[in-house]
Amino acid sequence: MFSFRERSKMIQNLEDQTFDLVIIGGGITGAGVALQAAASGLSVALVEMQDFAEGTSSRSTKLVHGGLRYLKTFDVEVVADTVSERAIIQSVAPHIPKADPMILPIFDEPGSTFNMFSVKVAMDLYDHLAGITGGKYANYMLSKEEILEREPQLESEGLLGGGVYLDYRNNDARLVIENIKRAVEDGAIAVSRIKVEEIDHDEQGKVSGVKAKDLLSDQTITIKSRLVINTAGPWSDFVNKLDDKIDHKPHMRPTKGVHLVVDGEKLKVPQPTYFDTGENDGRMIFVIPRESKTYFGTTDTDYQGDFNHPTVEQEDVDYLLKIVNLRYPEANLAINDIEAAWAGLRPLISNAGGDYNGTKKEKISDENFEKIIRAAGDYANGKQSRPEVEKTISDAAKEEPKDNPSAVSRGSDLTIAKDGLLILSGGKLTDYRLMATGAMKKIISLLSDSNFKLIDSENYPVSGGEIDPNNVNEELEKIAKKGEEQGLSAEDAKFLAELYGSNAEKVFALKDQGPFEGLSLAESMSLRYAMESEMTLTPVDYLLRRTNYMLFISHRLMEIKDAVVDAMADYFDWDAATKKSYQSQLEQQIKETQLTDLKKHQI
Repeated sequence: MFSFRERSKMIQNLEDQTFDLVIIGGGITGAGVALQAAASGLSVALVEMQDFAEGTSSRSTKLVHGGLRYLKTFDVEVVADTVSERAIIQSVAPHIPKADPMILPIFDEPGSTFNMFSVKVAMDLYDHLAGITGGKYANYMLSKEEILEREPQLESEGLLGGGVYLDYRNNDARLVIENIKRAVEDGAIAVSRIKVEEIDHDEQGKVSGVKAKDLLSDQTITIKSRLVINTAGPWSDFVNKLDDKIDHKPHMRPTKGVHLVVDGEKLKVPQPTYFDTGENDGRMIFVIPRESKTYFGTTDTDYQGDFNHPTVEQEDVDYLLKIVNLRYPEANLAINDIEAAWAGLRPLISNAGGDYNGTKKEKISDENFEKIIRAAGDYANGKQSRPEVEKTISDAAKEEPKDNPSAVSRGSDLTIAKDGLLILSGGKLTDYRLMATGAMKKIISLLSDSNFKLIDSENYPVSGGEIDPNNVNEELEKIAKKGEEQGLSAEDAKFLAELYGSNAEKVFALKDQGPFEGLSLAESMSLRYAMESEMTLTPVDYLLRRTNYMLFISHRLMEIKDAVVDAMADYFDWDAATKKSYQSQLEQQIKETQLTDLKKHQI
């Protein structure tokens, strides 16, 4: 079991053992390191001050994004790495990323990222890098009329046509918890709501563990370890400050990204859509259907506020509504149409170049872009050597300034401080496994233990991922059929199969324990599994991160929220004060997610 009921025993184990590795931070980076470390035979402790994935890794655009746009800013190698990593994630977590081809409309306006020529050559190169050689996922072009046939609400003025290329939707928080569950299955101890307060050292001044506080009991514990790695994402600099033996010069420059959710009937898109803002600011916006909703984002602004609690502000809402109403004028969206919203921080490294979602200063000329594309095509056909292509890219890149928040690198960095603290920072969600592999190679070499052999993480599935990645839909249908045989409706069985993958059968096995009052049988099985096997401690953990009720199933959320609190209170035997506290926390989170306060201030 991976449950609150086991938590006190886990904390005792944290105090009693000396670990090979302590991981600080339970987002996707720490989760990826934990999985590989535990599978490679290390004794592992992972501590997270909030819920797993709460800080950043549940607040992304919810794509395993291939990064077509990087091809406009020279990063052919970045795209090659990204699409190959995306394929690996799909193979080790096949129930989570789902192929979802994306429309990229092209408008005739100043500052366009692509024109009708460059988007086709970029998509061809993208497919080449992704190993797509035809079939249903190969890119193709659409005329203006064909795009408007798919998306009648889209602005027709200035629309030239567009392209369609492969991308993947993702459930970011589920990817984190499935990595952590696999690590726990392999012997790791992972505990949320444990905050590291100090990095400990031995007599030689080398890192020897951490002091941490259990935020649920206020108990302080010491965790002894041969190595400690900081995987705290945007909090990386804060964790470094807990080590009094190292330089505390900041190296992170977090930016905030915001997404808004509306009813799918108000903004009708048949598939993910990605376009320039029309503001000539070099940014691009995603509009993505999910469940019966449509969400859109993202913003990308420097952030200096409360890292534990980034919020959606009026200017974020105004910016996104302006862009989406420009592109979909018939939608005429207003703040009261927003059913849910989220804000997250990106762990960008401040001293490196590169692109995420930037402004016009990062643009290059179409002439240079096409030169790069031609060179890459010549390389693919054996007409140019790699050094010749690299020189073409390098020469073009020299003219590009990078001095805005959106132009900070999404690259990652592994540093070993002079006292031995490992710091793994930066990166994109798509790169998490690659980052973990790089860190693990260094960790195993530092431990100098011949018993440790790095796991082949390209072929090691996360929890729930033990299905054939080449036949995902068929495999999930088979699993769902087993749910139907247990008496679930086809819709409920499919929902649970897609959420839990090969673990869905464990969820179905909970049927005989019956429903909680106020919840359907399927909802009860899901909640029970989350409490018993996914370290779900609060109603917010369940409704926001283990499932998507708070973001994409808001109509049902309001019907079941009190029943979820009652069920958890009964299961965990909460006293009246604890139950009231968690109920209040849930109501506050719903209020924030639904932008209640911002809506009150509208005239």
